[in-house]
Parts: sequence; C-alpha cells; structure tokens
Amino acid sequence: MKTGQYINVVIDTYAWIEYFNGTTEGIKVKDIIIEAEYVYTPSIVLAELARKYFRSGVDYKTIEKRLKIIEELSIIVGIDSTLALKAAEAYFDLISHTRKLGLKSKPGLGDALILATARLLKAKVVTGDQHFKGLKETIWIG
Repeated sequence: MKTGQYINVVIDTYAWIEYFNGTTEGIKVKDIIIEAEYVYTPSIVLAELARKYFRSGVDYKTIEKRLKIIEELSIIVGIDSTLALKAAEAYFDLISHTRKLGLKSKPGLGDALILATARLLKAKVVTGDQHFKGLKETIWIG
C-alpha cells in the first residue's frame, strides 16, 4: 500500500539497474516505489537500459521483460518541446554542479532529461549517479 512518504519520484537508469540486480540500493528503490504516490520513468531511461543490457550480453527476452516491468510500475514520460527546453537548462545546471563536485565526467543528455522531468513534475530523482549527488531534487541511494 502506498504511504505517500514520497509523493512524486522519477526513477533513473542507475536506480532501475540496482532494482533489477537486487542490491541493497535496489531494495531501497523497491521500497520507494511502493511508498510513492506517483512513479515516473523518462523514456530515455528505457533506451539507456536496453543499450546497457545489450552491451552486457543480456538476452532479448530478459531485456524486453524488464522494460515491461518498468512500464507496469511507473508512468513513462516522453520528450516534448517543454521537456526539451527544460532539459537544455538542466544540462547546464548539471555541468555547473558537477564542476563544483570536482567530477571529471560530464553529465549526458539523459541526465539532463531525467532532472528536467523531475523539475517539471515537482518530483525527486531516485539515483546513485554522482552527477545528481547533493541536488535538492535527489533521493540518494548510492
């Protein structure tokens, strides 16, 4: 039963990977999904997961099953012009944030779309991705 502790959450690629791996972080993700009022997944996350699993040699049926599970557990958010504009802004916010954190890796467009989705939906990003660490929009599971 949903407790409403978390109202709106956006699950990112990192969090879904942990969920399917059944790690300690994945158990946190599962608990958050159960407790959240609304669970969202940006459509780019589906593509990122499929790419990662294909690259790792996971069979097609397993990938397809995992993507279907995500579709059952969350609302998939597609890209429209509003989200695209918010993502452009979010990208530069993430660049600035990662510089402050001293990270060598740059955030990608996927990260920007995830953050922009959270901002548009007034949600929190469930993640362990270093690019999001310390942002007010983050529920840190790492």
